Amino acid sequence: MRAKLSYAVTAAVLVFYFVLVGSRGVMLIQSGTLITVTFGVAVLILPVIGLWFLWKNTEFVRKANRLAAELDAEGGLPVDELRRLPSGRIDRDSADEVFARRKAETEAQPDDWRSWFRLAIAYHDARDTPRARKAMQRAIALHDGKPVQA
Repeated sequence: MRAKLSYAVTAAVLVFYFVLVGSRGVMLIQSGTLITVTFGVAVLILPVIGLWFLWKNTEFVRKANRLAAELDAEGGLPVDELRRLPSGRIDRDSADEVFARRKAETEAQPDDWRSWFRLAIAYHDARDTPRARKAMQRAIALHDGKPVQA
């Protein structure tokens, strides 16, 4: 719940910022000179890109949460078996052990979205966020029946 609240607050702040920047872009365009109209258009592009990025990330999180709920209902969510350091952080060797098992599971069942979901969590625990995101995107695509690139 805390993560959802944090995400919602961050999204609201970003939307407020995009509205503020967008209004400045409109003000520049209304000035009517060539230079201010050019700058105004350039300033309006930033909120559009930002809103698109926010939308795509929100969609990704929503789909990943949907898969997590489905896997939880099946009893297939991975159990947290990681050792922790006294600080509470995940022990790197423990994360590597779990990752090796998840990778082998995924290689044995490359078309199973569930194994890709668990691999994404293992990547995340191993602090490899880009690969975690790619694995989760693959899990979502397999779940939705979309073609997946190798």
